[in-house]
Amino acid sequence: MSLETIAVHREKAYALLKADANKILKLIEVQMENLTMPQCPLYEEVLDTQMFGLSKEIDFAIRLGLVDEIDGKQLMESLEKQLTVLHEASTKP
Repeated sequence: MSLETIAVHREKAYALLKADANKILKLIEVQMENLTMPQCPLYEEVLDTQMFGLSKEIDFAIRLGLVDEIDGKQLMESLEKQLTVLHEASTKP
């Protein structure tokens, strides 16, 4: 593969992972606004399942050399921070 092709694949892989992270954030936002509160086991189950899935996607992309390990960790940390802010905002009186 050419360097250009590799670069394109890396960009696409990161963009897909970022889109998946955004989907998780939106899913949790909708769930918190309309369905359940953060103390609900259903909320925790959905969040845990989605985050586990994303972490496995990131691990796979890292192992394929499509995503740098640091970038993958930063993506997870960013999503976790956003979810924490969302959670804290929903639990404030």
